[in-house]
Amino acid sequence: MSPAPRAPAPRHAKPSSRFKWGVANIYASYNNTIIHVTDITGSETIATASGGQMVKSDRMESSPTTAMACANKVASIVREKGINAIHVRIRAPGGHNGPMTPGPGAQAAVRALARRGLRIGLIEDVTPHPHGGCRKKGGRRGRRV
Repeated sequence: MSPAPRAPAPRHAKPSSRFKWGVANIYASYNNTIIHVTDITGSETIATASGGQMVKSDRMESSPTTAMACANKVASIVREKGINAIHVRIRAPGGHNGPMTPGPGAQAAVRALARRGLRIGLIEDVTPHPHGGCRKKGGRRGRRV
């Protein structure tokens, strides 16, 4: 008896070579929006932009329009360097007194990066949360208005 014919070996998924990944760190407070793109390890900076570089008035630094301008600037630099896909890490001020929600520029920046042709991978919130550290100000009965 001849041995039964073997099925072809399964093709294992190769690492995706068509995407070159980077990490976009977006810090969005109510005063400013900062976009910092690094390589996948986070050790080498590829591009940075902030709201203060785009507008002259302080009150406009955190606006969605300014965040879109920052994202467009960063996206063009990143595309020149060969990165075409990014993971997004959004950070708000956080801490024991700061707001835990990102400012108005966070969503606008992510949308602008996607519109410039960058593939978006993971979107994660990396806002620092306290674990019972510092005591909030205001005393035992809170702030009396």
